[in-house]
Amino acid sequence: MSGIVVVGVDGSDTARKAAEAARDLATALGATLHVVSAFDSDRTDVFGTGSSKWLVSDADKAEHVARAVADTLGGDIRITYAAASGRPADALIREALSKEARLIVVGNRRMRGIGRVLGSVANSVAHSAPCDVYIANTYED
Repeated sequence: MSGIVVVGVDGSDTARKAAEAARDLATALGATLHVVSAFDSDRTDVFGTGSSKWLVSDADKAEHVARAVADTLGGDIRITYAAASGRPADALIREALSKEARLIVVGNRRMRGIGRVLGSVANSVAHSAPCDVYIANTYED
């Protein structure tokens, strides 16, 4: 089989665990893994003074997170990464649509206790995904 597996990351340990599960699934499926980090706004910060100024935007930060996770996953599969604008669930769904993904992998963070009532990325993705969804257990044993 082939196709694309999309996984959302935000730099947290739970997102890293979901990305590792996604890598394992992509490997088993012979698929490409696409690592995505979402950002809500495109705010830009300026660092430095005079002619030594650096611009860092939320999009840059999100892309850095996605790239850092992609770089640590290794494996024998093709791994791509991207930053996507919007709320995390919406950004993952749009990326899955644009890539014609066969699977979205998300962690189960905020699916217990009060988070279950308030909502979670996994819950939102599961209800609106254009493809299959795998919810990885990211809680410690």
